[in-house]
Amino acid sequence: MTRSDQPTAVPPTLAVDKKRRSLGGLFTLRVILEHAQVWQGDRPAADIRIVDLGGGAGGMGVPLAREGYDVTVVDPSPNALASLQRRAAEAGLSGRLRGIQGDSSDLVDLIGPGAADLVTCHEVLDVVEDKPAAIRAMATVLRPGGAVSLLVRQRYSRVMRKALTGNFAEARAALADPARLDQRRIRVLLEDAGFTVVETRGIGAVLGAVNEEFLDVPGARSELLALEDEISRTPDMWSLATQLHVLAALG
Repeated sequence: MTRSDQPTAVPPTLAVDKKRRSLGGLFTLRVILEHAQVWQGDRPAADIRIVDLGGGAGGMGVPLAREGYDVTVVDPSPNALASLQRRAAEAGLSGRLRGIQGDSSDLVDLIGPGAADLVTCHEVLDVVEDKPAAIRAMATVLRPGGAVSLLVRQRYSRVMRKALTGNFAEARAALADPARLDQRRIRVLLEDAGFTVVETRGIGAVLGAVNEEFLDVPGARSELLALEDEISRTPDMWSLATQLHVLAALG
């Protein structure tokens, strides 16, 4: 199991009904599943333990569990966890999908040191006050060679969206907002906690910006996802993305 392994094709089970999941959500799931497959190596999916920090009602956890991974969602909301429990039961996934109430501050106590292969933390780090401590907690619960998947809101696309809608004061505030992360700051946070950045991608440069009418053409959605995939791997385009996705390995 090496970071240079090429991920296998994404199983068709992720090609869900468009009414149930946005294209942006589907694209993000594909990216995460590719990474899970790389870290899985030759081991059965059931042997791969994934911790989804701030995973709520299982938007990421449910499809990952469907692919056979052992998933633990850690979230502070009891209502979200109740929804997760219902979804897991309805999908017959209760044996490999569970929820625990908590957040990054008690992650180590809840999961234990060296217990996880992959930690996903999507659209959560932005709102965590002590970001370095949260990253260190993720490192602690990972096994040697494990990985973290971070998805954070992009500073610059928010600035542009605010400016283009005439909200100039809000655009200036977003530009200076210390809670907004950028590629440089994310890398520093990860490296300080002992991680090595493996891959960075910009997500949402075109997804969500395309008029729905253009997607009614047969094959248009697949073409759009293919375009988003290419753009997400092009550093010059990352400033247009609504989110940054960073995969980093421990050690």
